[in-house]
Amino acid sequence: MPDFIADWLNSNEIFTAMTLMEYWDGLVTTVHLVFLSLVIGLVVAVPLAILRTVRNPFVSGPIWLYTYLFRGTPLLIQLYIIYYGVAQIPGIQETFWWEIFKEPLYPALLAFTLNTAAYTTEIIRGAIMSTPNGEIEAAKAYGMNWFLRMRRIILPSAARRAVQAYSNEVIFMLHASAIASIVTIVDLTGAARNIYSRFYAPFDAFIFVALIYLALTFILVFVFRKLENHLLRHQRPANS
Repeated sequence: MPDFIADWLNSNEIFTAMTLMEYWDGLVTTVHLVFLSLVIGLVVAVPLAILRTVRNPFVSGPIWLYTYLFRGTPLLIQLYIIYYGVAQIPGIQETFWWEIFKEPLYPALLAFTLNTAAYTTEIIRGAIMSTPNGEIEAAKAYGMNWFLRMRRIILPSAARRAVQAYSNEVIFMLHASAIASIVTIVDLTGAARNIYSRFYAPFDAFIFVALIYLALTFILVFVFRKLENHLLRHQRPANS
């Protein structure tokens, strides 16, 4: 085999290994960022959704304002404000918080968490508010207090109704995470951008990343469909 062909094959193998490893690192970063954002956002959203249903405006009002602001403004703007705004807080660079927020991952995580928590709060609140009165009255007649009704009747019932809307929020967060590359995080989109700038292959780089996002979306749709079928199995007609 001629030397130039052997050199070309070797360089091509190196190119494939390098790009696949960069895509893999970007995939890990994307999954890590989205997963943490969703988990923390869900933990924050559940108590906020419960408090959002309280009739007292001093309790529900600030939560309404928070959800209104974060659902009414673009996620990219929120990311910019947090990423660039934290450094402008007087004295923060002399505190331990600067060691955390000077890394781009944590401002992005905070922006994504606050955004998804706002949407998830309204999803869960709507599911709580649509709980049939019959279920609540039956729980009261059984002697359950507010806390017990919320834990054993209202929240499980709301979870079944909210799972479909929440699946859309999870998919939205996966797709929206592509903007993390704007603040120098090398996620999937950032990896594609680096490969494009290095090899001038925009179609190869971005189409491959699009296929990865598509595969992740199909996986999420499948998982949530199984979860929805499991939660709503009691509504299926019994086999005769």
